[in-house]
Amino acid sequence: MVCSALRRVAHMHVYLVRKASSVSKGHHHHQALGSRPAASEFAARRAPGSVVELLGKSYPQDNYSNLSQKVLSRVGRNLHNQQHHPLWLIKERVKEHFYKQYVGRFGTPMFSVYDDLSPVVTTWQNFDSLLIPPDHPSRKKGDNYYLNGNHMLRAHTSAHQWDLLHAGLDAFLVVGDVYRRDQIDFQHYPVFHQLEGVRLFSKHELFAGIKDGESLQLFEQSSRSAYKQETHTMEATKLIEFDLKQTLIRLVTHIFGDELDIRWVDCYFPFTHPSYEMEINFHGEWLEVLGCGVMEQQLVNSAGAQDRIGWAFGLGLERLAMILYDIPDIRLFWSEDERFLKQFRVSDINQKVKFQPLSKYPAVINDISFWLPSENYTENDFYDLVRTVGGDLVEKVDLIDKFEHPKTFHLSKPQDVAASFLDDVRTHKTSHCYRITYRHMERTLSQREVGHIHQAVQEAAVQLLGVEGRF
Repeated sequence: MVCSALRRVAHMHVYLVRKASSVSKGHHHHQALGSRPAASEFAARRAPGSVVELLGKSYPQDNYSNLSQKVLSRVGRNLHNQQHHPLWLIKERVKEHFYKQYVGRFGTPMFSVYDDLSPVVTTWQNFDSLLIPPDHPSRKKGDNYYLNGNHMLRAHTSAHQWDLLHAGLDAFLVVGDVYRRDQIDFQHYPVFHQLEGVRLFSKHELFAGIKDGESLQLFEQSSRSAYKQETHTMEATKLIEFDLKQTLIRLVTHIFGDELDIRWVDCYFPFTHPSYEMEINFHGEWLEVLGCGVMEQQLVNSAGAQDRIGWAFGLGLERLAMILYDIPDIRLFWSEDERFLKQFRVSDINQKVKFQPLSKYPAVINDISFWLPSENYTENDFYDLVRTVGGDLVEKVDLIDKFEHPKTFHLSKPQDVAASFLDDVRTHKTSHCYRITYRHMERTLSQREVGHIHQAVQEAAVQLLGVEGRF
């Protein structure tokens, strides 16, 4: 199976270039949304031994490499740094809030901001530095975009935490594009943007103003519980937790306004404990807007800040912008349609903006069914293939049916044992049926042009994922 998988990878580039050429004939109108497959769309997916160029550096490919040119084309766009883009507005509002609320001893901002760090990181930065175990499911190739076994596109801005702490920083914000293989719907896109916040406290800083604070300690040796780490005192943990939650309540109040209902939900992250998610009640619906927690002391210690304790939080810019500006589809953030962009050209970043929807063009829906290969198939592989072939024309993909063929045995004669075993292997198979919704953001699609794209999806699934078509 390994050899056959490698052969499929080796043939991937040639096959999809050939399909791209045939699909693109006669369809010259939807290139603006990246929907027309072209030779360059798949150039990054090559056999081990080739090299991909990204941001001025070369990365040798190996069996871990799984980037499509579609995803690579998004690297360097930096929507969060494009003036008057809705993601830029959210970033600037958060920056302004932290600059004004938290000022250092000399009147300068306490928090430094890093919004242009390279999205290419090592697997050590993305996982090991954050204490993520080697067998943790978040490392799966099916969930991440790897350049090779050692380098990847960051899955979170937390990948820079250790480096910045090690450089001696104790209060900072990191903003950037992050990359994850995921399902396809109006809330998910393989590239989105995060904002990370970290703050460390010394004993003096944390206990200043606390009665008898001089006698309190940051650290102790005890046992871990649901409420604290084994190295933290309960007093230090509660003060850090209080400061973190008050900081974030002030932030979301600044963004969404007063009289906001907020609740905290206990959760788990490998790099914080205790950990929480914040949910806000917006228009009668509880929405999760960020994750946070007390930083794992092992992480802080390894970065050289053994005498400090800290908190960290992370939020998604798209999530906040979709809620705040009432933007219904995450694909819109990548639109270059002037009707979308002009709505956010405001003189004051705090000015209220309510997105006025563009004309919603009708959807074209097609289903695809196939038998899964016996191994090495993940749903994210299929979603990534659909996104690569269909581009931003694909609004969502739903798994609408699973069917498992029953085992059958026909052992009337002993000599039939081998044959029946092979029959069993053939018949005990699983089928998936996906419904793909195609919709252009700027014009009406015809069933004919979608049909060409859908056929390319079908043929690519057979050739590249090893499925057996039922179409």
